[in-house]
Amino acid sequence: MTPPLRGLTVLGGLLAIWQGVVWATGAPPYILPGPGAVAAALHAEAPRLLPHAAVTALEIVLGLGIGTGLGALAALVMASARPARRWLLPVLVVSQAVPVFALAPLLVLWLGYGLASKVAMAVLIIFFPVTAAFLDGLRRTEPGWIDLARTMGATRGAVLRHVRLPAALPALASGLRVATAVAPIGAVVGEWVGASRGLGYLMLHANARMQVDLMFAALAILAVFSVGLYFAVDRLLRRALPWQPDSHPDMD
Repeated sequence: MTPPLRGLTVLGGLLAIWQGVVWATGAPPYILPGPGAVAAALHAEAPRLLPHAAVTALEIVLGLGIGTGLGALAALVMASARPARRWLLPVLVVSQAVPVFALAPLLVLWLGYGLASKVAMAVLIIFFPVTAAFLDGLRRTEPGWIDLARTMGATRGAVLRHVRLPAALPALASGLRVATAVAPIGAVVGEWVGASRGLGYLMLHANARMQVDLMFAALAILAVFSVGLYFAVDRLLRRALPWQPDSHPDMD
């Protein structure tokens, strides 16, 4: 079965289960609308949904790009300078002890209700998995490769650029996949705390007005975008790292 057909089969199964739950429970539409009601809301409210979806998509993409860049830079600094690792690594770990959701009101207060606070929230969520995965890859480079490079007269910087960095790229790719999956969380939570645009903002207001079908429609758009972004990043990483094939191709 081809991947598109497999995806459509899974989607059809989930929709069937959803509709079956609606029929079995007899839930009213203002509690759990069926797939048909949500599809109708998607069609009727498309002119209203699409601008909000574009704002949320921009927040997610910007947060992913900035968070990945900062995370990779932090990992490189900690890997190339042991004193920096001693100081920065504890700070990085402690920063994760504070729930990022609790920081959302502060970010809105400091950065305002616009795009900046939502991007910052996404960056905070993305930063740690990218940094941790990339740093782990840089620290676990095959020692034999490093010894060989040093034997051939490579400087510390050359070893980092030509040996440790390429060897750590698969670990960075794994961190980036995790970051892509969690990136929408930051943007949506930021919109829930304070925003004037975005799917999170629209979902919050639809919920307050008992427009549950509209809320599900916004959630469906967010889910489709998130899944599409993940698979796009995954495909891009597979092409960018052709020397790192799957060890079990039959699992694709």
